[in-house]
Amino acid sequence: MTDLNDIALFVQVVRAGSFAAAGRRLGIPPNTLSRRIQALEAQIGVRLLQRSTRQLTLTPAGTTLFQGSAEQIDAVEAVARETADGGEHAVGKVRVAAAADFFRWFDVAWVGDFLAAHPRVRLEFVLGDDKVDLIEQGIDVAIRSGVDPDSNLVARQVGTTHATLVASPAYVASHGRPESLQALAQHECIAAPTPSGLTEWRLIGPDGATAVAVTGRFHANALRVQLDAALAGLGIALLPALVTAEHLRAGQLLEVLPEHGTTGVGVYLVYASRRQSPRAVTAFIDFVMTRMIEARLLDPLPSA
Repeated sequence: MTDLNDIALFVQVVRAGSFAAAGRRLGIPPNTLSRRIQALEAQIGVRLLQRSTRQLTLTPAGTTLFQGSAEQIDAVEAVARETADGGEHAVGKVRVAAAADFFRWFDVAWVGDFLAAHPRVRLEFVLGDDKVDLIEQGIDVAIRSGVDPDSNLVARQVGTTHATLVASPAYVASHGRPESLQALAQHECIAAPTPSGLTEWRLIGPDGATAVAVTGRFHANALRVQLDAALAGLGIALLPALVTAEHLRAGQLLEVLPEHGTTGVGVYLVYASRRQSPRAVTAFIDFVMTRMIEARLLDPLPSA
């Protein structure tokens, strides 16, 4: 009979990327881990890992075993943790992936409220604008706007956000306001860099959807930097209302071509598809959904 403990060790080695890294995480000597994986390979009669001096590579059989067992191992470990705690309280670490500027609109004091309500939970935030692999990086839940279909993940929509064209009063005073979408081509536009160097905004207005080619001398792939650039008067930016609302109210930004923008961009909580998520993860998911809806950070879903 196959030793399930060895399968659990195999999953940890794959996630860590090496016997040495897995050994540090688990407190087990790397040579012991290597012997256990060799024993597992002998038990099931196939090689699972190709070993080299620099890295480990999954064989096709290893890929099949990892994909078929990782979620189940996680679920068993989660149940074991909750059982050890009596099953009554959220306990453990929750790793959260979010945009680099997440805490510019999500009050970090709210996180303090969550931690106070769940004293045995630890939160780790991985912030950045690049999409992360939840399984590979051990992320429990990601907060994303717009999601790509992925049968291995669950995407729970919280609401929607819309984006508008904004610029600083100083920029408008110096360059004027564009009177039409076509006039945007004559303005400095702040956008994310693209491999081709060309940027196209797809905007919705009174006449429906329109694609507009824009240019500018300042591009950045982080919304936080685009916002700062707009506030500094570097140009016109297309930004979610989520991050511009307070600056529009304060007069630090002005809407440009306010009848045009984007609508219906969904905001989701994305997490690995599991039969049973740890209590700490489900508690955090419920908390984030509640706070974002109560604070009116998003346009609520029609059914909300």
